[in-house]
Amino acid sequence: MSNLGQLIMTGLSGTSLTPEESEFIEKENIGGVLLFSENFESPAQLAELVNDIQKLRNEYPLFVAVDHEGGRVVRFKNHFTQIPPMLDLSRTGSPKIVFHIAKIMAEELLSCGININLAPVCDVVTHPENQVIGDRAFGDDAEVVSKYISSVIRGLQTNGILACAKHFPGHGCTSKDSHFTLPVVDKTIEQLREVEFQPFIKAVKSRVEFVMMAHLIVEGIDPELPCTLSSKAYELLREELKFSKIIITDDMQMQAITNKYSTGEAAVMAIKAGADIIEYRDVDQAMMAYSALKEALKNKELKSEDVKQKVDRIYEVKKSNLADYKPNYIPDIQKSVNTKASQTFMRDIISQIEEKPRA
Repeated sequence: MSNLGQLIMTGLSGTSLTPEESEFIEKENIGGVLLFSENFESPAQLAELVNDIQKLRNEYPLFVAVDHEGGRVVRFKNHFTQIPPMLDLSRTGSPKIVFHIAKIMAEELLSCGININLAPVCDVVTHPENQVIGDRAFGDDAEVVSKYISSVIRGLQTNGILACAKHFPGHGCTSKDSHFTLPVVDKTIEQLREVEFQPFIKAVKSRVEFVMMAHLIVEGIDPELPCTLSSKAYELLREELKFSKIIITDDMQMQAITNKYSTGEAAVMAIKAGADIIEYRDVDQAMMAYSALKEALKNKELKSEDVKQKVDRIYEVKKSNLADYKPNYIPDIQKSVNTKASQTFMRDIISQIEEKPRA
């Protein structure tokens, strides 16, 4: 099936495409690209890279995604307006300010051709030793976090950038980091509904286009499998939270997955469980995952009707949001990135934050 590649999001090795990367993306009709700091030198170079990526598109543009949360999780650390961590922004007490900051993020990313920001973080940080989320979240109270989530989603999506609520079903109550090990959440489904699910419910009501599935074992959902590989976790998101758009995995190269599963095995398990898109930092891993999916489809381990349903969902989001694609016009980019107006606004916000004591 020529559309199977739509289920893959791949990283790239550098600041320009290699011949192998170009061939893989074009030939296999890969659905999206995920950018990191090694893919970035300047806004103009980034825009040119995205133009080259989109030349490889088939029917619709590729998703071009980045983690641009603010604070310590920002891949483009120079040239762009630098945004404080979300925990600091919550100290302003103003969803309106958060909306405006998301608007700045959206305008800058869009000017370079990015179309997905893998944000906001919907986690509620309730574990005192949680470092992996920490100040990436808006706080330790589900109501407070929920209040800001819709501001970020609306700020991004009304300004042309698709948002992604993460990390379902909630990474805030763990002390371990899924980059290095598989965290276990010892909570019942009732406890999850009371706290962890609340910001995700708000995200779905705010019409978020993506939700990211976390690499966690959650006892109240599935004590055997990480949520990324568990059909029970996807069913919860689809049936209880009524989310009908795209479910993407967290990076499948994180050790929470790779410590126990091979690349191909995990890829097939995630897609069978309910993921629409599986995400890889390195193109060689994306190639291995794609080959495994192809083989699973051939031997009927993957059902073609299930793959078609996922591809249809992806194409629906692309058709609704990306059909009017135009290449980046490089000379205009500097007018949109790190403007004097955004710098002045951010200085004012940082002053407000510094005047307010930490909770």
